[in-house]
Amino acid sequence: MLQITLRYIPISSDVSFLAIKQDEVTTIPSYLTIFYIHVYSAIFALLFGVFQFIKIKNKRIQHLHKISGKIYFYIVVFLAAPSGIFIGFYANGELIAKTAFVILGILWWIFTIIGLLKIKEKNIRVHQNFMMRSYALALSALTLRAWKVALVFLFHPSPMDVYQIVAWLGFIPNLLLVELYIYKTKPSKS
Repeated sequence: MLQITLRYIPISSDVSFLAIKQDEVTTIPSYLTIFYIHVYSAIFALLFGVFQFIKIKNKRIQHLHKISGKIYFYIVVFLAAPSGIFIGFYANGELIAKTAFVILGILWWIFTIIGLLKIKEKNIRVHQNFMMRSYALALSALTLRAWKVALVFLFHPSPMDVYQIVAWLGFIPNLLLVELYIYKTKPSKS
């Protein structure tokens, strides 16, 4: 993911993915800025989010968990998810892919906010569940690309078909795996 992000340094309007988004780049004044907000903030969301899953007993290190969690929250809620929703409306793949990316962004935003609200209520278990859902959606940036490689290698579909499929496969299996994990690790009622 870092390698993909580094392609966008320095900022350019025709590098990599943007080469096929020239209509948006040239006709929507805010598109390029919002696109770059999404690219740069999402990599940091992935980075700070991963620290949330390290089990920590040391109080001083637990403080780092709290700080990195707050950074993750602010990045997702104020930068990565809203910019993802915006660029989702302009996604390739027509309504099928656009719908997937907008839903992904909205769910990412909602799950992250609920996660914060639950920790403020001291409901640790539900907080953890929602933050796992949130991070599963953050990981869609990686899983989308993995599915794309696999589908192209195995089936050789047209680029538009691939994009419409991976728009959904990028996050639905991630959420299903998290839901299965939550279900399997749910404390039993005695």
